[in-house]
Amino acid sequence: MHVALLASTGRAGRTILDELVRRGHHVTAVARNLDKLPEGLPETVTAVQDGLTSVDRIAEIIRGADAVVSAFGPSSSDPRYSTDISYTDQMVSVTERLIAAVREADAPRLIVVGGAGSLEFSPGVTVLKSGYWPEPYVNIATSHMKAFAALRASDINWTYFSPPMLITPGERTGQFRLGGDSLIKDAEGKSLISFEDYAVALVDELEKPAHERARFTAGY
Repeated sequence: MHVALLASTGRAGRTILDELVRRGHHVTAVARNLDKLPEGLPETVTAVQDGLTSVDRIAEIIRGADAVVSAFGPSSSDPRYSTDISYTDQMVSVTERLIAAVREADAPRLIVVGGAGSLEFSPGVTVLKSGYWPEPYVNIATSHMKAFAALRASDINWTYFSPPMLITPGERTGQFRLGGDSLIKDAEGKSLISFEDYAVALVDELEKPAHERARFTAGY
């Protein structure tokens, strides 16, 4: 499979790239700064520099791919991340450009690395409104929800992959549970997954589509 992976050097993008390479897929790895890509990538990976600012340029890059994966997210190291929703709303504008580019390139599928805020924490209550969501991350959760709404309103073949409340670097176990619109919690009430297992679940979905024009989530 030929996968166009956008924002391939962030925390999610890097582990998804590793998983795609591990499984032998051909990858167009798109990044703003190519120096952040790992060294020694195989010939199955083509690196392309782009900042996802132009619909036409994105369409040019993804044309011919079997699927497009967007791991884009505003940098959390920027102080505006927790204070300025116009900064985190980059999530929305980039998603809108991706929708237009996927349509222009006639790409078969777009999978978006999403947010947890819109998941149902309990019946009728989202994670964002549950009282358990950290205040510094309200803006990014809100921006993710706007991006999700844009996907749902579009006519492309999209999939939105929400992580659990906590996603951290860890182990690739391949052992996790999948869900739809409800938050997955373990026996102790914790909602978490490693970036490595998140990548496994995403590439599984690429290889065997089960959530086209839908949202899904994963957790232990």
